[in-house]
Amino acid sequence: MKQVEVQIMSQTYVLACPADGEEALREAVAQVDAAMCRIRDAGKVKARDRIAVLAALNIAFDAAHRDPALAFRHSSFGAAEAESAAADPAGPAAQAEQRLRALIERLDAALAADDRLL
Repeated sequence: MKQVEVQIMSQTYVLACPADGEEALREAVAQVDAAMCRIRDAGKVKARDRIAVLAALNIAFDAAHRDPALAFRHSSFGAAEAESAAADPAGPAAQAEQRLRALIERLDAALAADDRLL
């Protein structure tokens, strides 16, 4: 494993990756950094951990939207989604999008109620 030093939102992290995985890691770091900086720069959320959660949700939503087969495939949600996909004519892409939208709405509501972040 190789140790790679990266920066996300001006904070340095040392991450381990396979010797042939540095380029992919740096691309992922750039995507996370850009997503977190956009949220921070919007000015509504100040806490780094909340920014990270929102960025992760945005990235997951984008990935699921690009390729519905990726949505929840490595989690326990995958089995339930596969079962309900057969019953739902809209399919797994629509279900994943609906789930993510509902989750984002819940996060927005929770963040709006937290006056300390504004």
